[in-house]
Amino acid sequence: APLNPNAQPNSDIVRPWMNGSDIVREPSDTWIIDFAEISQEEASLYQLPFEYVKENIREERLKNKDAQRSRNWWRLGRSGADVKLKISVLPRCIITPRVSKHRIFCWISSLLTPDSAIIAIARDDDTSFGILHSRFHEAWSLRLGTFLGVGNDPRYTPTTTFETFPFPEGLTPNIPASDYAADPRAIRIAAAAKRLDDLRRNWLYPADLGDWTPEIIPTAAPGEAPRKYPDRFIPKTVEAQVKLKTRTLTNLYNQRPQWLADAHTTLDRAVAAAYGWAEDISTDEALEKLLALNLERAAAGR
Repeated sequence: APLNPNAQPNSDIVRPWMNGSDIVREPSDTWIIDFAEISQEEASLYQLPFEYVKENIREERLKNKDAQRSRNWWRLGRSGADVKLKISVLPRCIITPRVSKHRIFCWISSLLTPDSAIIAIARDDDTSFGILHSRFHEAWSLRLGTFLGVGNDPRYTPTTTFETFPFPEGLTPNIPASDYAADPRAIRIAAAAKRLDDLRRNWLYPADLGDWTPEIIPTAAPGEAPRKYPDRFIPKTVEAQVKLKTRTLTNLYNQRPQWLADAHTTLDRAVAAAYGWAEDISTDEALEKLLALNLERAAAGR
């Protein structure tokens, strides 16, 4: 659409959205209208999106018993401003489903809007990604998380799983990744994590079944570069589309082929070495050491 009366494009407030199912199953290709915390008057200047919300959402939201939601009917129920602020300065961030059979971590573009069913972690370095995707963090999150649903699937609760998890000394999330970029431990973990992610992406999106196509570039305000949304994977044929529907992370981790197991083992060995442990340490022994490290840092106020 043409620029709005405020000389701004609709891409300011219309963006890709994803929830937990989009991570582990087939992506839903859903977009969301997000007016953040702007006033109704400001929102109305984005003419087409505002009219859509007014016609399709306003009536239902006015019935909402939550005064904030009914009063600000054009906004999302919760703005997520704190998360958006943290990830907006990064090209990508780490995400994991809040509830999932398998504890899987992935990357998303910071231009996407994560749903409340997703935990977003404002880190963009492969080292942090690798530590979180190790069996040590997975075991920690299973012990300290909760369970939900008919399948009693594990729920990742940041306050008890992420905030309590003791990262290797010198590789903790309160340190900028640039500070440990030259650390051999970080380099080894990052290489293993990137290989795991690359292998998974090649399996999810095989080149013989589809092609990466640039997403439509939205209109941009004068003097501004248009937003570059993530590319779209287009199946080559109808048969390819059918096959791709089975290529999900849930199916991959249910099957757990040898190459995937090997990639995780390589990553686990790198993370164990970063702690100074034996690379073939058992999960139970690792949990004992993690608990001791957690208590030590808590006593020291770190």
